[in-house]
Amino acid sequence: MPARLMLLDTASLYFRAFYGLPDTIVRPDGTPVNAVRGLLDMIARLTTDYGATQLIACWDDAWRPQWRVDLLPTYKSHRVAAEVAGATDIEVVPDALEVQIPLIRHVLDLAGVAVVGAAEHEADDVVGTYASHAEVPVDVVTGDRDLFQVVDDARQVRVIYTARGMRNLEVVTDGVVVGKYRVLPEQYADYATLRGDASDGLPGVPGIGEKTAASLLLQYGTLESLLAAATDAASGLSPSVRSKLAAASDYLSVAPAVVKIVRDLDLPTPEEAGAQLRPVAGDPRAELERLGLEWNLGGSVTRLLAALDRRG
Repeated sequence: MPARLMLLDTASLYFRAFYGLPDTIVRPDGTPVNAVRGLLDMIARLTTDYGATQLIACWDDAWRPQWRVDLLPTYKSHRVAAEVAGATDIEVVPDALEVQIPLIRHVLDLAGVAVVGAAEHEADDVVGTYASHAEVPVDVVTGDRDLFQVVDDARQVRVIYTARGMRNLEVVTDGVVVGKYRVLPEQYADYATLRGDASDGLPGVPGIGEKTAASLLLQYGTLESLLAAATDAASGLSPSVRSKLAAASDYLSVAPAVVKIVRDLDLPTPEEAGAQLRPVAGDPRAELERLGLEWNLGGSVTRLLAALDRRG
């Protein structure tokens, strides 16, 4: 089987699993396991259907990094559950999901799935770094449009987009991004900066919507070039757009660094991280099978083990 690296935006997937399955799926002690069960089924299906030979579950060591908040205080601010002095890492996570996250980590460890995070960075940044330096084709699995910026046909990097559910997965390539937004993947971060994104607390430039943002990037290529044109009287940029960009100058001075995914983190290589998929044997397999029964994981463990056995 040709080498192919799959990168999971893990939190995106276990949130989807949690909301896609009833939280009445519980262990005998009452602890919900719907997210655990759903995530295992996703991994089994995705790795099989897309021919992954390597897998990394990219982790949010900081879902709302302080350095991004320092630059743009509105960044993900609507997801903060409460005001706590000196804290910015409180997300609205249902209790029934929060108790499952350690269980997810334990099961992934037993299955030999590599889990990689980076201090003060989001899973997106881990994905961006691996996707930008991979020497094999890459599939990024996410429900987050921000990761469209890593799509690169020339390097065989694509996104398996889950926003419409696991039954309606969309393979996002250069052409799909252009078709949806009229910008290239490498322009997507600038496009999101201009247009704004309520899901991430990005206000955007007032008066510049999707169509205007796309047309400006079509004409000027990058946000940097657009801003240069805005200060050049001979550039031909309309007075209206000049005024809107000038009014948003404070936002535009910091937003690009917040929106653009980090691509140069110091991470273990996929080989060092243990990304190679292989059958689970010995004590870990026995423990997984035991937990499958004791934790009421149904056939999810069996399906995951079968998917990994096919990598033998």
